[in-house]
Amino acid sequence: MIRMLLASTLAALFAVFCAAADTQDVYTIPDLEVDEVAPTLIQAREQAMAAARLEGARRLVDKITLAEDRIAAGGVPVDGELANRLSAAVDVQEETAGAGRYKGILRVVYNPRMVRAHLDGLNVPYVDAQAPLSLMVPLASYAELEEAWHEALGPANAGSLAPYVTSNLSGYTSSSDWYALSPEAGSLRARRAILAELIGREGAWRVSVSIVTTAGTEVIGITLPAPTLEDAVSSTVKILEENWKRASIIRGGDRTQAKATVRYTSLAEWNTLRGALARSPLVSDFRTTAVARDGAVVTFAYLGDPQRLQNDLLQRGVALGDEPRAGWVLRSAVSAAGVP
Repeated sequence: MIRMLLASTLAALFAVFCAAADTQDVYTIPDLEVDEVAPTLIQAREQAMAAARLEGARRLVDKITLAEDRIAAGGVPVDGELANRLSAAVDVQEETAGAGRYKGILRVVYNPRMVRAHLDGLNVPYVDAQAPLSLMVPLASYAELEEAWHEALGPANAGSLAPYVTSNLSGYTSSSDWYALSPEAGSLRARRAILAELIGREGAWRVSVSIVTTAGTEVIGITLPAPTLEDAVSSTVKILEENWKRASIIRGGDRTQAKATVRYTSLAEWNTLRGALARSPLVSDFRTTAVARDGAVVTFAYLGDPQRLQNDLLQRGVALGDEPRAGWVLRSAVSAAGVP
């Protein structure tokens, strides 16, 4: 029992660390291109850093909020002074400098506390918790196009609100279900899968996007026409992030206190269930009140209604049920669905 309690404590600390790492990813805006000219190289570099902070801050605000919420608040203007105040660090990805010109690609890290305080002050709802990691499955009408689509998607997109790792296996189709996708998803620690089917033609690419979980397949939508495959990737990420924001942002409302029994078959499964709860944007004040070899009792507060919480946890591989004697019970959705 002492070993179990110690392992549980370490798991809790690890979950907090992972959640902090996820937050840093969200608040990091990479690939900011700058090209500034000034009387001196130092001045050009300072102008480039300021330009990157400004553009990155605007991208970050758009990333974690919905357009209609920004409009309802009368806009979220970002000027150089505010961008400087919100930023924490500027990193250089690439640079070329000389003769009063600074050209490069920069990465800006922003201060989560400062950004949250600014949006709270404007009464603009936001979400900065990432969606569960997904297995990205590129699909196309023929092998060569599918390979090009796979390359455009890249291996992963860690900093997105909807992060993914791209599948390295072939043979999937638009009708592939969780039973077919879960072996590879599990090996990559992905809790759900995304079917991204490329349609259209050169200069007008569109992507049909669906999310696959143990509960089935949900069609998210089809992106607008994009001129290049790289633009199609951006449109795919955007539609996934918009879907996540709409599912996770809650405008006001009280938190409801809850108590649940968590059932698991191993310490690894317990860690997975804990991590899912820790990362949910709907859950706060998560505590473990009792723990044993095959189960634990936890308490937490949640926003929204139980159905919304159930849907959010299911996206993370956790099934929430209500049993007559035990009350709320949490267990692995994979185990609950009988998927090997």
